[in-house]
Amino acid sequence: MAARPVVACGAAAGLALISLGIRMAVAPQWQGVPFLTFVPVILLSAFWGRWPGAVCAVLAGGLAWRFLFPTETAFNFPWTSSGMALAVYALSAVLMVLLVDGVTRAFETSKKLEVSREELLQSLERRVEERTAELRAEIESRREAEAKVAQYERMEAVGQLVGGISHDFNNLLGIIIGNLDLAQRRLARGENQISHHIEAAFDGARRGASLTRRLLAFARKQPLQPVVVDVNGLVSGMGELLHATLGERIAVDLRLEAGLWTTKIDPVQFENALLNLAVNARDAMPDGGRLIIATWNEGDHVVVTVTDTGIGMSEAVLARAFEPFFTTKGVGQGTGLGLSQIHGYLKQSGGHADLESVPGEGTTVILYLPRHRGGPVEARAEVALSEARPSKRGSKVLVVEDEAGVRAIAVQVLIDLGFRVAEADGGAAALRLLADDPEIEVLFTDIIMPGMLGSELAKAAKVMRPELRVLYMTGYTYDAVTRDGVLDPGVELLSKPFTPDQLARKMDRVLA
Repeated sequence: MAARPVVACGAAAGLALISLGIRMAVAPQWQGVPFLTFVPVILLSAFWGRWPGAVCAVLAGGLAWRFLFPTETAFNFPWTSSGMALAVYALSAVLMVLLVDGVTRAFETSKKLEVSREELLQSLERRVEERTAELRAEIESRREAEAKVAQYERMEAVGQLVGGISHDFNNLLGIIIGNLDLAQRRLARGENQISHHIEAAFDGARRGASLTRRLLAFARKQPLQPVVVDVNGLVSGMGELLHATLGERIAVDLRLEAGLWTTKIDPVQFENALLNLAVNARDAMPDGGRLIIATWNEGDHVVVTVTDTGIGMSEAVLARAFEPFFTTKGVGQGTGLGLSQIHGYLKQSGGHADLESVPGEGTTVILYLPRHRGGPVEARAEVALSEARPSKRGSKVLVVEDEAGVRAIAVQVLIDLGFRVAEADGGAAALRLLADDPEIEVLFTDIIMPGMLGSELAKAAKVMRPELRVLYMTGYTYDAVTRDGVLDPGVELLSKPFTPDQLARKMDRVLA
């Protein structure tokens, strides 16, 4: 750093005198230009004091030489040459000062640039931190906004779902309650012609059960019983049913690829899905047309397409086609759960569905079923049910159900079927009965019960009685007996609500 001019001048004069004294001490032995003595003085003064220090050093050296050494031969240098010597001395001093000043300025400029760079970097870091904080705040704000939008959309979807369920169930309950009330009134008047009211109430109840199954399928919560199947065989086997469903004005064209891979799916649910698609296609072709069902292998999927030549869908309808309770049909002509049920079933089975449609040309529904590698085609579950005989109808069954009304119906149906029955309202009471009654052969238990789940009860009962047969009943699939919606091996399940015939077939299957 440059010193102040006053300090620089004093320092330069002092350095010059010190240099002169050193020169006087060695003068008798050294012959040469006396001004070389002052070069270090000039350099130091220029470095420390810049131009003021260098000028003072030059003047101090010149004055010292002039007044302290007046003899011309003092330095063995003629006085006549002193003017030239002083000029050379001064010029050398100027060059030295320029050199030192340039180096010093460059050094100081470098230091300033370094400081500026550090300040710039710090400023940039502050700006980056501030901008990062702003971006984080924006991202958090956006996330909150997206979460609110998603929550709003979920609430809209839930509202639509609840509204659709409420509408359909209110209609079905109106049918059931109204017909049962009419039947009761007629009986009270002594009339016996109530069979049509009873049948209408049954029809409403069956439609309610079907609606529940569709909702479970949409939510991917229906219990599946997948087996390895040949899709071509399933489609071919539905030929007569499809013709009967579609009528004579719609031609059915099956284009089934040879060498189709097998897939592991629930065949009953697949046939229901195909039948629903056929009904949708029929409604889209009121003046008749063609239904084309094609199969082929693609990637890791067995592809099934159902194509109609009907009215097609607009982009707006196509975008909402898989939404629950969304339908373009008239009031009372559809629940709007057909495609959503198929979508849920395929997702639960490891596949997916897609839609293609052109207004005025038709619609294609594409079903992607997971390819099965290894293992032969398995027998259909219905075959085993049809082969089950009503044997051992005198066996004793323990019914475990916490809902008294459901338990009473199950007990009465089993008694009517010829079974002997014991009942319990929970797991603890059931275990006591099993311990006391060795004649019980079948445990017929609900899955979801307070205190002890049906699966826990069955596990404890099997420890006590390894030969005990178990049949579960449930209105909602539960992970205790399923894995990803698929029934565990060896598990027999009866979905609520069930009819006496369904209970009879299941019980015969368990005892067969």
